[in-house]
Amino acid sequence: MVKPLAFKGEKAKAKKRKAALITEDGPEEKRIRELASDTHEDDSWVNADSSGDISGPVVIILPSVKPTCVACDAAGKVFTSELENLVEGDPATAEPHDIRQVWIASRIAGTDNICFKGHHQRYLSSDNIGSLSARNEAISPEETFICIASIDTTGTFSIQTPRETFISMSDNGKDIRGDAETISFNTTVRIRMQARFKPKLKANKELKAKEKISKKELENAVGRKLDVDEVRTLKKARVEGDYHEKLLDVRVKGKHDKYS
Repeated sequence: MVKPLAFKGEKAKAKKRKAALITEDGPEEKRIRELASDTHEDDSWVNADSSGDISGPVVIILPSVKPTCVACDAAGKVFTSELENLVEGDPATAEPHDIRQVWIASRIAGTDNICFKGHHQRYLSSDNIGSLSARNEAISPEETFICIASIDTTGTFSIQTPRETFISMSDNGKDIRGDAETISFNTTVRIRMQARFKPKLKANKELKAKEKISKKELENAVGRKLDVDEVRTLKKARVEGDYHEKLLDVRVKGKHDKYS
């Protein structure tokens, strides 16, 4: 079972018997579901702090006065799209409200290169004159980019094309191209991503999952009742990776106590 990307203000999913009431947004909602994951995953949006974080559904936020992002339509035209879901105009809190604002970031194996796939299953591309589009179904060098972390502002990046130019916003904030020759304010973007794909948060979640084991489960594994210290020792061992060794120690201790 899959779960759609959750947008702020979005109503709960209609039940099957109300299927006839679904509006013209139906096809878009279907594409949202295709980007989804398991229901237990965290679908909140967070900032990418390093290039190594960038993976999964992302929003590429431009440095415009009124927060906008890189978007594309079904024909592959790339354009700026105004962001509506954010707190007090802060782009660091932005979330997408339109599927056209979402890209799926994937890293090219063995490289620092990243590709961005649009909602229509085609990849963001920069041609030899810096024109951006999203019309190609396959990945070539023109569909690969490097996200260079900003030295001045943590959590911001400049996206470099294969020709060592950069994706840049025009001074009026209405156009975007891939032919800027140097890093500047106009090339500085913020990347918002889903928390479940962020390595550090993902690792913390896995750590908590390892800690989640009941006293009853531990007692079943040992074969007897456990005291508070024994439960604490075994839970800690699950996190640190020596669970089976500690489990054996507790079992042996129980046998010694039995015959002492």
